[in-house]
Amino acid sequence: MPLLCQAHGVAADDQGFLLRGAGMRIVPFIYLGAKHMVTGYDHLLYLAGIVFFLYRFKDIAVYVTLFAIGHSTTLLVGVLGGVHANPWLVDAVIGLSVAYKAFENIGGFRWLGWRLDGRLMVLCFGLFHGFGLATKLQTLTLSDEGLVANILAFNLGVELGQFLALAGIIIAIDLWRRSASFTQNAFAANILLMAAGFTLAGYQLTGYYAA
Repeated sequence: MPLLCQAHGVAADDQGFLLRGAGMRIVPFIYLGAKHMVTGYDHLLYLAGIVFFLYRFKDIAVYVTLFAIGHSTTLLVGVLGGVHANPWLVDAVIGLSVAYKAFENIGGFRWLGWRLDGRLMVLCFGLFHGFGLATKLQTLTLSDEGLVANILAFNLGVELGQFLALAGIIIAIDLWRRSASFTQNAFAANILLMAAGFTLAGYQLTGYYAA
């Protein structure tokens, strides 16, 4: 369970790779960034929540672009600017972002009478998603030689991985929408998504208080 829930962790093999080399290594860092996004299921759950009820390409492009802007900004500022935060708390917010999006999808905020700007919230949570990885990279002693270029390459890889993952998510949801079961089970699917978000957040908060 602990290994499963630490979606922002840097794998041991990847840690060794990051610590061993020096100088610019653009292609390997792009690969590592893409790998993080494709295997980072907290990102994938949040992306699934974002596009779950988006039918027009224009809307998908706007929301995903805002998420990418937020994600890229805090990844770069965190690592290159040396901005620090407790990783447990950041990852707890990331878990809550999944729960938030699922609750929004089922109309929860309308029931409460709240009016939230969905685009602004996606941008804000994107900041936390990027900062989550930054806090992990900050625990490693990365070589200063070529650091800027490597982190930019890593961020490019993250965005490429996001594009690939999003394409798969959109295809899967679109195929599901063509069946009657989508209308019947969309509410239940978002309840499960919300439960997964709260589970991730609860684990991270437990780690914070137990640390």
